[in-house]
Amino acid sequence: MKNKRLYLDLHVIQAVPPSNINRDDTGSPKTAQYGGVRRARVSSQSWKRAIRQYFNANSPGQNVGVRTLNIADYVKDKIRKLDSSIEDADALKMASNVLTKANLKLKDDKARALFFLGDLQAEKLAEAALKGIEEKKELQAILRSNPSIDIALFGRMVADDPSLNEDASAQVAHSISTHAVQTEFDFFTAVDDLQPEDNAGAGMLGTVEYNSSTLYRYANVAVHEFVKQVGDNSNTINALKLFIEAFSNSMPTGKINTFANQTLPQLLLVHLREDRPINLVSVFEEPVRSNKGFSKESIDKIFEAEKDVQRFAVPAKASYYLLATGQKHIDAISTETESLADLVNKVAGDLTSMMDELGD
Repeated sequence: MKNKRLYLDLHVIQAVPPSNINRDDTGSPKTAQYGGVRRARVSSQSWKRAIRQYFNANSPGQNVGVRTLNIADYVKDKIRKLDSSIEDADALKMASNVLTKANLKLKDDKARALFFLGDLQAEKLAEAALKGIEEKKELQAILRSNPSIDIALFGRMVADDPSLNEDASAQVAHSISTHAVQTEFDFFTAVDDLQPEDNAGAGMLGTVEYNSSTLYRYANVAVHEFVKQVGDNSNTINALKLFIEAFSNSMPTGKINTFANQTLPQLLLVHLREDRPINLVSVFEEPVRSNKGFSKESIDKIFEAEKDVQRFAVPAKASYYLLATGQKHIDAISTETESLADLVNKVAGDLTSMMDELGD
């Protein structure tokens, strides 16, 4: 009897110093009420964007997409790459035509809303444009096939034509602090370097809001769905290895030049489950309270939660953790790993055997 479901759960504890990596419409760091106190919050959209940027910077061999209004320009570049003799303006007309024939609404060679297009999909559309293919059914088949890994993971919504929608295989939670936070204000001044000597005032002044936090971050991937989208076990495993690395090492860039909050996780915990994905955030419903830092106690709580969920759920088929801290005598049911590469390779090995058992 083949297994029908396989989930990859990722849990991270990460300390972030004074920062404002994800702000609201007033410029304040995003927050949320949870467990009766105010928590720091980083939206799932913000971290998914950071993950996609990590994909683009670190995966030259992977099929990664772009989300843009300028899809005609993107396909135009693919056309000119295939045939450099075509003038830029002519290539743009060809790109706009093939996209319009695929039922995408354009105005002035731009999409009416951000459109998520995979690299391989763009190449196939460029080939279709060069071949003069204008059949809507055939062009839409290109847009439905070969989704990039980020489209497969995070989904695609097309309001103009829902038939081009792509369901997401991954879920990314809003990250929240494991403890209560209070927003603070940085009052800054800037001095005019060429200011007259008789003027002692500042050239500019203002305030920036920030907070610091130890975040709990969570994401999951329905591997049984993801492999259907990618279409190949080997490519799926490579994409999941990249996703684990990106989820661990990516960082949203909001105000990052101001605060240089370039941290890495204190803990990465990975579960492979056959029953259902499980977010461990409820262990922090009672906020961590400490005057000696929050990371150690947050990590301890995660390992407690890992055991407690087995009262309700089937034990994970495999689980691994990586600690950046010098904590000793960790009481965990997961297997410790020495490095991110070691963890990723162990997960990949388990995926290789488990995915062979997936089926209808």
